[in-house]
Amino acid sequence: MNRNLDTIKQNLLDQKKELELKLTTLAKEAFSDGQVQDPGDQALLSTMESLRTSLQDSDLEQYKRIVRAIKKFEDGSYGICIDCGNDISEKRLLSFADADRCLACQEEYEDLQTE
Repeated sequence: MNRNLDTIKQNLLDQKKELELKLTTLAKEAFSDGQVQDPGDQALLSTMESLRTSLQDSDLEQYKRIVRAIKKFEDGSYGICIDCGNDISEKRLLSFADADRCLACQEEYEDLQTE
């Protein structure tokens, strides 16, 4: 699994860089040229701002998960379930490199979230 762990870590580092660029671009993006706008333009601008905020929030959460996973590589706790302490399967880590829980604990966690 060491080879797969190296690949997973590199993928996480690549995703981190990509998200940093995306978040920086979103933060700098302007939807208005500063001119007076009619109500339709104002509504569109408001919608675009809401969409940008939603995208930033989603990307920021993903960024935080990736950073947390990279830190786990550094402290030796990567691939260990935060709930039960068992190893997270290699198959799960290859699919979800930022997974905090094994599949069983993740399912239980999601069940508790929907109650």
